[in-house]
Amino acid sequence: MEQATADENTAADDRGLTAAEVAERVAAGRTNAFTADSSRSVGSIVRANVFTLFNGIVAACFLVLLLLGRWQDALFGVAALSNAVIGCVQEFRAKAALDRLALLNAPLARVRRDGTDAEIAPAEVVRDDVLVLRAGDQVSADAVVVSSSGLQIDESMLTGESDAVDKRLDDEALSGSIVVAGEGTARVVRVGAESHANTFAAEAKRFQLVSSELRTSIDRVLTWVGWGIGPIGLLVLNAQMMVAGGWAEAWQQGTWSQAVVNTIAALTAMIPLGLVLMTSIAFAVGAARLAGQQVLVNELPAVEGLARVDVICLDKTGTLTAGEIRFDAALTLDEQSGWQDALGWYGAAPDANATARCLREPFPVERPIEAARRIAFSSARKWSAVSFSDGPRGTWVLGAPEMVFGDDASDASTPLGAAVTRLASSGRRTLVLAHAPSALTDDDVSAERLPADLAAVAVLTFVEAVRPDAAEALAFFRAQGVGVRVISGDNPRTVAAIAREVGLEVDEGFDARRLPDDDAEWGALLEQHTVFGRVTPDQKKRMVTALQARGHVVAMTGDGVNDALAIKTADIGIAMNSGAAATKAVARLVLLDGRFSHLPSVVAEGRRVIANIERVSMLFLTKTVYATGLAVLFGALVMEFPFLPRQLSITDGLTIGIPAFFLALLPNAQRYVPGFLRRSLSFAVPAGIVIAVALTVYTRLAMGLGLSVEQLRTGATIILAIVAIWVLTVLSRPVTRVKVLVIGAMFVALTAIFTVPPLGEFFQLQDPGADGSVLVTLVVVLALAAIEAVRFGHRRFVRRSLAALAPGAGAAPGAAEAPGAGAAPGADAAPAADATPGAHADPAAGAAVRDTRRRPAVVTAAIVLVYVGGLLNTALGVVVLLARYAVTPDLVLPVSLVGTATVLLGLLTVAGGSALSRGSILARALLTGYLAVLIVLQAVAMALTELDPVLVVALAAAVAVIAAVWIPGRARRWFRPTEPAAHATVRTETGPRAEARNAPPAA
Repeated sequence: MEQATADENTAADDRGLTAAEVAERVAAGRTNAFTADSSRSVGSIVRANVFTLFNGIVAACFLVLLLLGRWQDALFGVAALSNAVIGCVQEFRAKAALDRLALLNAPLARVRRDGTDAEIAPAEVVRDDVLVLRAGDQVSADAVVVSSSGLQIDESMLTGESDAVDKRLDDEALSGSIVVAGEGTARVVRVGAESHANTFAAEAKRFQLVSSELRTSIDRVLTWVGWGIGPIGLLVLNAQMMVAGGWAEAWQQGTWSQAVVNTIAALTAMIPLGLVLMTSIAFAVGAARLAGQQVLVNELPAVEGLARVDVICLDKTGTLTAGEIRFDAALTLDEQSGWQDALGWYGAAPDANATARCLREPFPVERPIEAARRIAFSSARKWSAVSFSDGPRGTWVLGAPEMVFGDDASDASTPLGAAVTRLASSGRRTLVLAHAPSALTDDDVSAERLPADLAAVAVLTFVEAVRPDAAEALAFFRAQGVGVRVISGDNPRTVAAIAREVGLEVDEGFDARRLPDDDAEWGALLEQHTVFGRVTPDQKKRMVTALQARGHVVAMTGDGVNDALAIKTADIGIAMNSGAAATKAVARLVLLDGRFSHLPSVVAEGRRVIANIERVSMLFLTKTVYATGLAVLFGALVMEFPFLPRQLSITDGLTIGIPAFFLALLPNAQRYVPGFLRRSLSFAVPAGIVIAVALTVYTRLAMGLGLSVEQLRTGATIILAIVAIWVLTVLSRPVTRVKVLVIGAMFVALTAIFTVPPLGEFFQLQDPGADGSVLVTLVVVLALAAIEAVRFGHRRFVRRSLAALAPGAGAAPGAAEAPGAGAAPGADAAPAADATPGAHADPAAGAAVRDTRRRPAVVTAAIVLVYVGGLLNTALGVVVLLARYAVTPDLVLPVSLVGTATVLLGLLTVAGGSALSRGSILARALLTGYLAVLIVLQAVAMALTELDPVLVVALAAAVAVIAAVWIPGRARRWFRPTEPAAHATVRTETGPRAEARNAPPAA
């Protein structure tokens, strides 16, 4: 179509390798085979789940117990092995799903062999292959340019240099770089591991580390535990040897083995093995779920990343629009002959982009026209130029009107400006075809300079179909307090019109040519404006950086090669599968079917992961804190450790490990709030201290009562089991049907351990005696009350933290209030599943609210009744459970069942009471069940005794409360907190901490 010209650099004609030459190089191993980085390698998965410091400690302890013949106490080794196996299996499954998608959607390399161009997998490229490079391609192997027609390559991801580099004959094109303009061919000189991207530029690889608050926080906790486990282990070992009679006596009498077993029990309890497992599983399952929705996750923590995003930047073409551009019309401004032939050449050019290709049908080429000189299109310049050797005379320029004619293109007083303004305001893309009498010179081409005396010949308009799912997806982001910015290379008026069509409230777009030089001013402009037009690729990158500098977590979506830099720079880069190969290669997420509506699903998955892992982490960290506290206290006080490893294994498994697996995978739409580790520790530390102190006090008192070692351990195990189940219930609030089933199943399993004789013998559980039972019940009730106090303190801490994260700020454009936004984890937000039409909704959900609401007295009385009654119910259940040791064998099972049901009713009643003021159906059902039991007991008491006025009043009160709860209108009125207008203060705020600000305070 065009001949080699002076400005083009072309070597001798090269037909590429022959089939025989390719086979020879494949046999010699000179291929570009590489390991795809779309997911973690098998080795890294095994290392992360098996070969860890804590697994090594557990394995050593396991072997010691086996050598001592105490295999019964080595159950934790089986649990650790199960953790490792489950973690590996889950991540292998996720890896297989991601690798399958990556293989099906991997970019192809274009090579010339036997004179024919073909597309092959990058791994099939061999040394000396001829790569055919066009705009949007990613160079798949290091090569030397053998022909160039305006070839420009962006090497910023390899060298850090932001400007595109002109590539001429014998210049090197590095693997991983991106073709941004022109076309050319290059001969491969280095492949595979020898290539530049694989040896010197790991940053350009696809699998990269996303900033993950969860991963960073958990690593920090593991570091703390790793530093402390050695000194604490020595302290505990010394104390246990002293209890055994001293080091010398223990060695002589052989009691050292029990001291070692006790030490192992203390150390293994400190290790939060399941926390890493649950995090890995949550990420892996999240990525696998998204893969089923045609979302390719290039790194698992990217699932978390999008949930933390508070600003999303969108390219218009291919993101808001379907990316299918159609030629609309040509408005002629000058009767210059030959303009149709010039447009026909642009449409038929081999390197024509999507817009230029739209010209092929309306302007077919009747005869081949050869270009004498040309300047290839560049996203930075936004125009291209050509002079013909045998076609229309002069120079023909096709490009963005503002970039070709400057301010004249937006001056409504000129014919060109009036036409462009009118057409762009209607949402059409506009290009101008201009003509200059003189042909391009070599200097013009080298300098990429527009010719003088340009005159506008025609204004071309193009239309794009708006994605049908774009408006809904953007409405979701705005409702969640996420700011939206549309940044495009098109005319600002065109972009603004499209933005209005998808529901964004904007006036006119901001012309990026008016952006100041000072990057600090960019951030302020980005906070003030929503739509930006005529943005260059480098400006897109700088916009992302400016938002990040102001504390935002930024996502960038796009499909063109001009979006690659910004996508690479953003915290979360999202590419459409229909986009350029280079753009998909650097994205964290790829929408395989191009449906923008998948992004809310990604956000929901990220929120599920973050919120559930936060709850799970509180479970594991509470265990780590109380285990550490017990080790320190019993080591310092030189007391015998009150647990065998087997007893801790079963309580840990049934109160933490197994329920954590379910909690980590349950649906959860709570909004992300910064401060994951601080919030987790604000509950785990005081709760762990309560448990450690309670067990220490119990042990001291039990020793004073003369309980045997076995009785003392049994009582300690009962206390730990019930309190740990209570902690599980606290962290599961608001309770749902699934959570009730999980909690109930775990408690029934624990009861079976104490009830079934063979299990009781295996775990060395004995009757704690009458005095021991009273002591256990007393300690349990006090510990549960203290845990509830910790919960209230934690809620206050969460509210204060949210208030501290909400300084006065103006609303960011594109952000909106978020109705129904969930509170921070741990704040007892009621899920939609449990809400009723009459349930209370925060009047300013999505804003930072100063809570001045008053709870009606009847609600306060009911909640106090629930808490006191639930705690007493639990105490009664503990007494009944312990009574199974004093009854005849035929009554053991029924007594155990009654005790279990009573304890469960007590703890679930308290759990339901925490959601009572929000009108939760489940909370009302639990309250009704509790009151119904009281009514039955009162009725029985009245039938067996004389009529007691007190019982009559209590019976009537219970019936009245049930009626108040379930009469819909009255329930909505009584159980909705009231907020006097004179005292209510509502502040709607967004900004760098938008997620935190938009979360309502704990109820």
